[in-house]
Amino acid sequence: MIPSVRLLAGRDRSARHRHPWVFSGAVDAVSGSPAPGEIVDVLDARGAFLGRGYYNEHSRIRVRMLTWAPGEVDEALWRDRVTAAIRRRDAIVFGDDAGKATNAYRLVHAEADLLPGLVVDRYGDVVVVQFLTAGVERVREVVVDAIDAALAPRCIFDRSDSASRAKEGLGTSVGAIRGDAPGPVEILENGVRFLVNVESGQKTGFYLDQRENRALVAEHARGRDVLDAFSHTGAFAAYAARAGARAVSLVDSSAASLRTARSNLENNAPAECACEFVAADVFEHLRELRGQGRRYDLVVLDPPKFASNRHQLENALRAYKDINLLAMELLAPEGMLATFSCSQVVDAASFTMAVSWAGVDAGRDVQILRRLGQGPDHPVLASFPESEYLKGLLCRVS
Repeated sequence: MIPSVRLLAGRDRSARHRHPWVFSGAVDAVSGSPAPGEIVDVLDARGAFLGRGYYNEHSRIRVRMLTWAPGEVDEALWRDRVTAAIRRRDAIVFGDDAGKATNAYRLVHAEADLLPGLVVDRYGDVVVVQFLTAGVERVREVVVDAIDAALAPRCIFDRSDSASRAKEGLGTSVGAIRGDAPGPVEILENGVRFLVNVESGQKTGFYLDQRENRALVAEHARGRDVLDAFSHTGAFAAYAARAGARAVSLVDSSAASLRTARSNLENNAPAECACEFVAADVFEHLRELRGQGRRYDLVVLDPPKFASNRHQLENALRAYKDINLLAMELLAPEGMLATFSCSQVVDAASFTMAVSWAGVDAGRDVQILRRLGQGPDHPVLASFPESEYLKGLLCRVS
């Protein structure tokens, strides 16, 4: 007998609209004693079947839905969905010509690929997996076997070290699952070469979601002085340098990330492009640059997440306004600003308003030329707006 979760009256709307999360506040009763990650039926207040997913009493998200139809949630379902997600990327993987060659991209984007809690990224012949919830932790061998069968990579590496695992009652898990630990991996993205540390780099080693945005921003870099703030390993700067920027300045709080960034710029920047690397708090350093009267033609702001929940939203919007104000004060007349938010709880309208406030305080007119988001290998599930987490604006600042 499959355990069941009955919802409170009036709290079944999101489940009926195929939203994959059932929060603890919507739950009226639980029948049986489902273990963390065990499959349960989700019922409305009258006992009618709504769907099936996996349960975890330790998480605020009590159930992550897998199907809205009766039927087995077995190893075949997991295997078929992993394989289908990987095959979908065949249609969006990029050309082999020198300018487009790309061998690094997301293979599985969790809920958006109907595989909640599972992230899989490809870096050439190395695949990195994140099992973020108790539900996918229970099927890790099935997932790994499906990846191996579909791709036969040199290494499958586990990067299940996200803080979200603690909310699921799980510890961290890092190391090679199949094959040997790969060390630094060289990848190609639109013909640009990068070194990726899959063992300890941010996320699974690289910000794959910014691929299209890096290429777009680089179109505005030729002959310009570029500031790449929160540069991480220098991907935006490398694109800009390769596209003909006169100079690139990288600022990040992590000296280790900047060491990798230096290698990435050495691999991509022409000799005539001046490169500067600064390990510092970005807010403080931009204030110092403002005091020095420095000016840039193009500024990129790609900060880490400023808010993890709605309680932090007000402070996050204030931080986005402040950092964009600093950037605008550093821009030359008619300068370009590429600014981003990866905070899921900050919606596009709120982020745009924070940038607008920054323009008012800076006394600058801000024209939005393009609205930016995550690449097609990070799809957005229409019934799950939370999967659209990356917001960006390409602006001209007059």
